[in-house]
Amino acid sequence: MDVEEVLEKYELSDLESGLNNKQVEESLLINGFNKLESKKVPKWQLLLRQFNNMIIYILMFSALLTLIMGHTSDTVIIALVVIVNALIGYYQEASASDALERIKEMLSSEATVYREGIRKDIPSEEVFVGDVVFLEAGDNVPADLRIVEADNFKIQESALTGEPDSVEKIEEALESENIPLAERVNLAFASTSVTSGSGVEIVTAVGPKTEIGKISTDVNNTESRKTPLMKEIDGLGKGITYVIMGVAIALFVFSLILETYSLSVLSLAVVTMIVGSIPEGLPATTSVVLAMGVSDMAKNKNTIVKTLPAVETLGSVDVVATDKTGTLTKNEMTVKDIVFYQKHLHVSGDGYKPVGEILHNNDPVLLDEQLKLFLEAGFEANDTVLVEEENHWEINGEPTDGSFLTLFYKQFPYPVKPVYEEIDMLPFDSDYRYMAKLVENTNNERIIFIKGSPDKLFPMAQACDSSFGKNYWFQQVATLSEEGKRVVAVGFKRVSSDMEEVTHELLSEGIDLLGIVGIIDPPREEVIQALKEMNHAGVHVKMITGDHPLTAKVIGEKLGLAPEINVVTGAELDRMSHEEFKYAALYNQVFARTTPKNKMEIVEALQESGKVTAMTGDGVNDAPALKRADIGVAMGMKGTDVAKDSADMILTDDNFGTMSVAIREGRRIYDNIKKSILFLLPTSFAEGLIIAFTILMQKEMPLQPTQLLWINMVSAITIQFSFIFEPAEEGIMNRKPRKTENRLLNSHDIWQMAYVSVLMALISIVSYEWLLTQGVSQAVASTMMINIVVLSKIFYLFNIRTSQLVLSKSFFSNPKAFLIILIMIVLQLILIYVPFMQSVFYTEDMSLLAWGISITSGVIILVITEIDKLIRLKRRK
Repeated sequence: MDVEEVLEKYELSDLESGLNNKQVEESLLINGFNKLESKKVPKWQLLLRQFNNMIIYILMFSALLTLIMGHTSDTVIIALVVIVNALIGYYQEASASDALERIKEMLSSEATVYREGIRKDIPSEEVFVGDVVFLEAGDNVPADLRIVEADNFKIQESALTGEPDSVEKIEEALESENIPLAERVNLAFASTSVTSGSGVEIVTAVGPKTEIGKISTDVNNTESRKTPLMKEIDGLGKGITYVIMGVAIALFVFSLILETYSLSVLSLAVVTMIVGSIPEGLPATTSVVLAMGVSDMAKNKNTIVKTLPAVETLGSVDVVATDKTGTLTKNEMTVKDIVFYQKHLHVSGDGYKPVGEILHNNDPVLLDEQLKLFLEAGFEANDTVLVEEENHWEINGEPTDGSFLTLFYKQFPYPVKPVYEEIDMLPFDSDYRYMAKLVENTNNERIIFIKGSPDKLFPMAQACDSSFGKNYWFQQVATLSEEGKRVVAVGFKRVSSDMEEVTHELLSEGIDLLGIVGIIDPPREEVIQALKEMNHAGVHVKMITGDHPLTAKVIGEKLGLAPEINVVTGAELDRMSHEEFKYAALYNQVFARTTPKNKMEIVEALQESGKVTAMTGDGVNDAPALKRADIGVAMGMKGTDVAKDSADMILTDDNFGTMSVAIREGRRIYDNIKKSILFLLPTSFAEGLIIAFTILMQKEMPLQPTQLLWINMVSAITIQFSFIFEPAEEGIMNRKPRKTENRLLNSHDIWQMAYVSVLMALISIVSYEWLLTQGVSQAVASTMMINIVVLSKIFYLFNIRTSQLVLSKSFFSNPKAFLIILIMIVLQLILIYVPFMQSVFYTEDMSLLAWGISITSGVIILVITEIDKLIRLKRRK
């Protein structure tokens, strides 16, 4: 719509009158207040949610039965296990931040509006659709607006669109309706900020209907998906529970028919079997391994992981979808080319830090008058400031202007400035697309320096010089543009010493063109190496950006994103069917001119195709996709609070290269969790089998529920601490990502668990029965049985720790494992010989013979499992 149509649509007689009180009331009824609502899950609901777990249900049922039967100590220990598991889960969920609160904080607190012919400041939430708003440099945009008057009006929208530069805003109507967000130059969006000029606007959307509001809604409605590992562990836990309950019911019925046990004894026996078989240490052990991995990444790898399961998800990532600006690139515009007539110079160094050289044929150039004047012109035709803060270089102003300041200081020491005195300045104007400054040098000569769009400066140069090589210069512009670079022309004009004002008319009379520059937001150096490592590991990287398709493709090629780069735009994606969209998401590497909604849809399409997807970004526009992804990764230094709160992981150094390190760490943690499960389950099953075999043989119960819980919780978790410190296996980054449809345990894992648990159970029962025939008490025999299971665990640990044979260089790769084993042995001695522990856990002092049997049992388990491993290694070779 043109301005007159906009005024008519909102029933505005003129801009300075604004809305009247009646119109305000009507707008409030129809569109509501200009605010965002967020809903929080109460803490008590989070806590109750932790008990919604099959293993917890069984344990609570077991605790109730033991309480009814008067076994109070058993009840207390089982209840403690339940509470500890629930508290661990609660802490993980409660520590997650609320991204919606951060989005609300981004909205401006006040706005200047015209109401009833009066200009006044009001709270931003009382801005309504149809309100006439006045904005100037420094203001935050309070709602979505249609610009109706613009005076050199520029808005910084990078957090919303990904565009690094401020956007020039106009009041004219746009020809097409399907225009990408970044190109809607007659609109302003809530949460963005005005960098220069002023404007008058009409409010078109408030609250949840604004672009930032839509993002808020998407974030609110996006449910975090369970990680692949958590799904696998949930499935495993349910499967184990169903099998154990089925066996328990069958044994109960079998024993009732035989009438060997009284009902109370049989009930306690079945409860004992359930408590022994169920791996209640599984959730706690998994959490501890994840938590220690998270702690290690925060200390040593510049990575903060907010939710524990997220760190493991990295190990199964197939695709990393990433924002471009500020993630793959520095978000610091840099001059890379200086083109004079028949001479092309290159500039080294990236970003705002003034380190680098101006080169010709790879050799540093000598500073001649032409280059000196060019650098001075770029510096003077400028109203941006370059500063160093805490060893970090930043600009206050426009990124393009900042690139000229950095270019100057690559040749001159900071903070030296050209010796010119400013007389007058013509600020950048979107109608003219250049800026100029009138200065005076030490010789009292006055010069106008000008910098701007080549298509504006070239006609001025031609007006001054009829032999101006127009074709040559336009060819140079085209070449730089094809490389994805922004092109800016620089010129000057000598004027009389009494000239006091610079005007557009004066400049149109003619200028001398000094040259042009090619400017680009440079790729981060560390990203190129990281992409190589990730591609080698079978992880595909896709760039999703609001930038121009050509620029995005060039950056992708410079980074080595993929051997062949295919580009698709957000507008093209919007026109596709669901199946076409899924295909496009899989087979394109660069997605340009995308909206926040496009980003989330791309992530969803990849997930629908079975890809475990990570999303990296730093802007508000990335928030929905960050939350939707299997793992969202935000930048810690330049990332917005909204992005950081929506993400699962934060890179504190803004180094995309850390992703490769994090993926390696994720794979290590997954391996170690799988090892801990392979270690935990056979020993749990062995305990259940001991009770099951005893019931089948109609013998007296050899173990109490508290003794089984000691083995499961204390010994298992203590010994399993060693898996936390287990280093990565060799060649871990040569493997392809594991498939999400793969089971956690393969057929051999199940076979090994079966024979190890049967071996442990049979050795324990045979040893127990033999020891009873030697005239020892039942309590001593039970104590030996506990020791057989615990020492078997310790020896079995050395088999599970590594895929190499136990007697190899990997034996000493984890020194902390030996310390943990020592702690476990000390705990066993306390259990056996301390009187208080003897009364609680029904243990007695053990003889040397019983110790010898226990150690021999462990050695047998280790030897058999190592023979199995040797056979597998030979088959693999």
